[in-house]
Amino acid sequence: MLGKYRITRRIATGGFAEVYEARDTIEGVDVALKMPHATLIGPRVLDDFRREVRLMAKLDHPHILPIKNADFIDRRFIVVYPLGERSLADRMRYRISTRTVFQFMEQMLDSLAHAHRRHVIHCDIKPENFILFAQNHLRLADFGIAKIAFRTMSASGSGTVGYISPEQALGRPSKSSDVFSLGLVFYQMLTSELPRWPFEWPPPNHQALRRKFPPEGIEIIRRAIEVDTRHRYSDANQMHRAFQRMKDEIASSPRRRRRWLQP
Repeated sequence: MLGKYRITRRIATGGFAEVYEARDTIEGVDVALKMPHATLIGPRVLDDFRREVRLMAKLDHPHILPIKNADFIDRRFIVVYPLGERSLADRMRYRISTRTVFQFMEQMLDSLAHAHRRHVIHCDIKPENFILFAQNHLRLADFGIAKIAFRTMSASGSGTVGYISPEQALGRPSKSSDVFSLGLVFYQMLTSELPRWPFEWPPPNHQALRRKFPPEGIEIIRRAIEVDTRHRYSDANQMHRAFQRMKDEIASSPRRRRRWLQP
């Protein structure tokens, strides 16, 4: 027991915290508890977690994971979230229909565009940070290394190796860096291949992408993972508009709609 929460199992372990599944014995619901590692507890780590809580409190959106509570319980700092079914990374181990891929992409772009409109850069876009709930509802989570930004800024090269943009790896993250990471996730979701440096086009398994996705969508992904930021989408809102135009064009054609958007 930790306060009113009965911990049932550990879900994940990261560099700064662990996440547990627990039962709220008062409300009678299952939740996820995020706790900093006890060995790392100190003023700086607690400040980081407080910052994450304040960031997420600003981001009220159906596809961003909300915080139920944040408090000190038995001298442990705890952040409480709704409990999802699994991560997108877990879901990607199995086949995903093209129609569901479209749904996921739109939700992911919705969530990131909302954050960018509020000048929040996530800085760690990857499949593990999208949580899947019932009826294929995705929510973006873990703003632990997110940055408030009105322009490109200096920062450490934080992020997850394999998903960060070249400029973020050099300590210069921007909203466009999140776009790059999301483009990599899109490509991986469609082909089971994660493009790698030097990110030359076409990446491995491009044939699978051509079979599963319309040409306009492939162009969106190609532009999202441009190494040169001048040729990339500037933020998720610009990418979202391109995605919506593509969907509208496909929906206007019965033949293309049946192929790409219907079960």
